[in-house]
Amino acid sequence: MVETVPIGSLPPVGEVPKRMFAQTVRSNRLGDPVDAFKIEEIEVPAPCKREVLIAVMAAGLNFNNVWAARGVPIDVIAVRKAQGSPHDFHIGGSDASGIVYAVGPEVSGIRVGDEVVVAPGSWDPDDAQVKSSRDPMLSPNAQIWGYNTNFGSFGQFCIAYDHQVLPKAKHLTWEQAAAPTLVGATAYRMLHGWKEHAVEKGDVVLVWGGSGGVGSQAIQIAREACAVPIAVVSGPDKGEYCKSLGAAGYIDRREFTHWGQPPHWTDNAGQKAWTAQARNFGKKIWDILGERRSPRIIVEHPGEDTIPTSIFCCDTGGMVVICAGTTGYSAVVDLRYHWVRQKRLQGSHGSNREQSVAYNELVRAKRIDPCVGEVRSFDQIGQAHQDMMNGKLALGNTTFLVGAAQKGLGSVR
Repeated sequence: MVETVPIGSLPPVGEVPKRMFAQTVRSNRLGDPVDAFKIEEIEVPAPCKREVLIAVMAAGLNFNNVWAARGVPIDVIAVRKAQGSPHDFHIGGSDASGIVYAVGPEVSGIRVGDEVVVAPGSWDPDDAQVKSSRDPMLSPNAQIWGYNTNFGSFGQFCIAYDHQVLPKAKHLTWEQAAAPTLVGATAYRMLHGWKEHAVEKGDVVLVWGGSGGVGSQAIQIAREACAVPIAVVSGPDKGEYCKSLGAAGYIDRREFTHWGQPPHWTDNAGQKAWTAQARNFGKKIWDILGERRSPRIIVEHPGEDTIPTSIFCCDTGGMVVICAGTTGYSAVVDLRYHWVRQKRLQGSHGSNREQSVAYNELVRAKRIDPCVGEVRSFDQIGQAHQDMMNGKLALGNTTFLVGAAQKGLGSVR
């Protein structure tokens, strides 16, 4: 057994080194991601009975580890230690492509040497609520892998439950395969996970942040359902990118200034001005469609700045479904537009196995583009999270080479 191997290399398949290099976050340096992430040498974890040890070939970037680095809204390390974890560090990373190096004693159907990706929904398979066949993402112990859990993809080896491990699309390179699963499976649940509002043919679907991770996948998933996606972006270059993915058109949010909490309902002048902007925003949707139809589904993640507009513009009986709060958490809903027009504000978190499998099959069938915008080196993980926090990333998804020696490896065309 070797002690360690360099980044960009692997030991023989199945031979697990004693230690590995990982980008860690510790409680004493929470803050800007560029300072919070540091490369350290850590003992390689061993898989438990239903767990799989994976050599990470490439890892994906997601906003959740901006939160982990800052300790906002929670200090994930402190939470885990309060639950009995012996580790005083966090190895994040919620997207991985890699090779199975070891499996726990109760794992079946997954073998050493398998090329895989990891789905984000993590839960204890022995939980009574999970065993009762209820949606496991509604279980009290449901977590997002590589955020709530430790030993994510920002190390040379990661640990995941067997229900998270899915076959890698053979036509994708390691860096492409690492890009889309968290955001894609999240978007799939948002659009297909709520029975009365599952996306259908002809539905108008408004997608906030259409050129980003969740947005780029939501546009394609809506397109595959023969719906009509419309993107909200911050510039024509991003808008044209969304159109290339299948969006019918885009709205440039920089043309409006009514973001954040609207004036109180007793402020007649303020309400009039805010409503005028919100109506103009909604009219942009009609202009793109060429008819007066409002979105049946709105895919949300900004939260505080945008929820008032989303609820206002959503069609009667429609749904605003939200998976994050990247602009803040104190969103305001004008209940007059909510109850009278019988709209739904639905939270959505991660994805269950069925949803992850369904999304991964779309990727494997070449119907979904992983939308890789940039590939960076392992030592750039902290800077990339900083750039994400500051809105300075390339369009699409960003990934990192870990075990892969260079770009372009891992695909079978």
